[in-house]
Amino acid sequence: MPRQPRTGVDENILDAAAALFARHGFEQTSLKSLADAVGLSKAGLLHHFPSKDALFEAAWEQSRVLTMHVLDQVSPLPAGPERDRRALELLTDHALDRPGLVSLLFRTMTAPGEDPQQAQDELLLNEMFVIDPENELPRAIRIVGALSAMAVLTLLANQEGDKTTWRPLILATCYDALGHQEA
Repeated sequence: MPRQPRTGVDENILDAAAALFARHGFEQTSLKSLADAVGLSKAGLLHHFPSKDALFEAAWEQSRVLTMHVLDQVSPLPAGPERDRRALELLTDHALDRPGLVSLLFRTMTAPGEDPQQAQDELLLNEMFVIDPENELPRAIRIVGALSAMAVLTLLANQEGDKTTWRPLILATCYDALGHQEA
């Protein structure tokens, strides 16, 4: 069972590690690259998390916490454009604040089957956007497109250091990708 992260340092470690795991997968991500990404030695990183496995589990758990937060917020809303917009707003805000964790969550779309628990995360995304992927292929493709655009654009916004200007543009792009018309 992964432990809850301490505020600050552990959150930054988890986000950086999640980004590397999302980009390279568990097997191809070394403990050294994880330590380098957060400016620690391997021993320093292991002081915070006892192993690469523990770090991976903690990152997945935090990604799931973000997912559950969004799902809890949108579940009371009926399926449709309002629910989609709210889900996109919440996911975008999380992606702007913790891009690595959201990238790890979205890895369920780009590397299916890598982690047995990914299927659960994929189901949560389907529930968030109220979709049956086997019977609504066009909508499923639009959702993947919207979330992919979100992932790329939030990473760029973080690189540019201008989240405030980028946020409404990211939301408009994602909303358009879902095929909704602006009101």
